[in-house]
Amino acid sequence: MRRLISPPAAADRERGGIAIMVAILMVSLLGFAALAVDVGMLYAERTQLRNGSDAAALAVAQKCAKDINDAQCSATSTLAQGLANGNAGDGASNIQSLLLDKVNRTVTVAAAAQEPGKEPNRVSLFFARALGYTSAEVSATSAVTWGSPVKGPTAFPVTFSICQVQGHVDGTLQLLQNHGSNANPDCNYGPSGAAVEGGFGWLVSDPGVCGGLIDLALAESGSDPGNSSPAVCAATLNRWASDITAGKEVVVLLPVFDRVTGTGNGAVYSLKSFAAFKVKGWKFSGNSTLPDTFQNTAPTVPSAVACDGNCRGIIGSFIKYVSLADGFTLGPVDSSGATVVRLTK
Repeated sequence: MRRLISPPAAADRERGGIAIMVAILMVSLLGFAALAVDVGMLYAERTQLRNGSDAAALAVAQKCAKDINDAQCSATSTLAQGLANGNAGDGASNIQSLLLDKVNRTVTVAAAAQEPGKEPNRVSLFFARALGYTSAEVSATSAVTWGSPVKGPTAFPVTFSICQVQGHVDGTLQLLQNHGSNANPDCNYGPSGAAVEGGFGWLVSDPGVCGGLIDLALAESGSDPGNSSPAVCAATLNRWASDITAGKEVVVLLPVFDRVTGTGNGAVYSLKSFAAFKVKGWKFSGNSTLPDTFQNTAPTVPSAVACDGNCRGIIGSFIKYVSLADGFTLGPVDSSGATVVRLTK
């Protein structure tokens, strides 16, 4: 007798289907987990590396800007490795390269991940292992340039002669007069009573601002005659006074001239460089809205640099200064005492 076999029931035919769907979905779920966790971790790692390479490149450039022969102004700088490690969450990173070009004033630092006991320059992955990826390379590169500013904004519209700067970039406190009897007797360029009749070193500010854009390649046509400080600088002087009172340093980059022609508002200053000047006090006149006097007499400042009576000027010192200020076009380092370092990558 022939035996007939009935076809499987519908329920039996679907048995195991869920397991297949789960297996397929797990691949997608692991992929999303890899994106959410592993990619996020890689992004955080790269951010730490970028912070480290930025800090390392800036620090080496600052050393070079101050002294090109500094031991840390070197392609083997230990300072760079320490800063790269300090910005890593696990305290470990790898400086792949440090390229230093002293002629063109650039430094480029490449940093990469460095897991203890793991393959160099790579970070271990977790969820992505299910997709066949066990690690990924993570790195960051930063480039910095340095130099003396040749074009950029001045924070205060006054210029001083080069002979007031040369030989004084040592932090020595001095009085820079722009008005008074026999002002700056050791300086043949003035401003008052020497090269410019009716000129006191005041430059014409850009509309609505205290100071303006200075280009050393161009003569600064026109001056603001008289000894009155510009009214537009009230906020600047008030901020300086507040910062100095709070114990902060106020360092400004001031333009320096080496030649001047004309008189009064027709004077033309030939600007040579920017000098870094640390402000201590001042005495101006002519504008009731300004703090015309600030820390200008003894005992706040030594009597040798006090500015009272007919004196008008700024008290402070020219210093060797490295700024991170933006907005400057840079050229070769000069002896003015002002240099700028800037990230370019």
